[in-house]
Amino acid sequence: MPERPERAEGELAEQPVARAPRRGRGVLFVAGAAVLGVIAGTCAGYLVQADREPTELPPLSQPVMDRAEGEGPEPLSAAQDRKVRTDGDLRRLLLKKPAGAKKAEWLEGADGWMTMADYSGDFTEPNDKFGALVNDEFRRAAVVGWEVGSSYNVEIRLVQFRQHNSMAAGDSSNNHQTWAEEQPDADSWAIKGTGDGMAYVHTRPDTEPGYEPMYRAEAHAWRGDVAMEIWVYGGKQVPKKMIMDLAERQMERL
Repeated sequence: MPERPERAEGELAEQPVARAPRRGRGVLFVAGAAVLGVIAGTCAGYLVQADREPTELPPLSQPVMDRAEGEGPEPLSAAQDRKVRTDGDLRRLLLKKPAGAKKAEWLEGADGWMTMADYSGDFTEPNDKFGALVNDEFRRAAVVGWEVGSSYNVEIRLVQFRQHNSMAAGDSSNNHQTWAEEQPDADSWAIKGTGDGMAYVHTRPDTEPGYEPMYRAEAHAWRGDVAMEIWVYGGKQVPKKMIMDLAERQMERL
């Protein structure tokens, strides 16, 4: 910080404050007359209004509208009403394991549901994710997975939120997409018919000491209160056709 320069010899410590000029008596007289004029005008207005007949107020009741004739529209069928479908057994909306594929070992003994603890446990900061899911009004999650020979592992999740206070399903999908797009090795494509759904293929494998390199692909989209997640892992790069086909067929079921 530069040093403050010393005062020159004879410089005053404080500058004198300029005083405001005194206001003339004529100004006070004009102001007083203006105030009296306002008071007199107000009094005259009250006197005029007091001599007038009271004005009738409009009636509070409104004219009765004729009821429409005919029957109302037919209710949506269960196939058309998305809310009815997603309020049922969410596991029924998951893609089925393909013929010839083996059920994923990590899902052995599971009934197709993931608890909030199970779901948050797959994140790098499980405790933070658990708290975020509470705020996001996590409702439930359904999961299915299978192994395609010795080449690929597939896992599909449908995560449902109550959405009383926010569009948590869309937020969840967008968060996953943001993370995927930050990876320098990710090729991406829009998922047809989803609005903002995206699929990603990572061209560089994940490496960790003691493990074989692992390639990854993922897809994220949402519809209503349900977020879709698809994860594919393999010893070789996941084909675009594979992740796109899974994503499009799964979203069709929603």
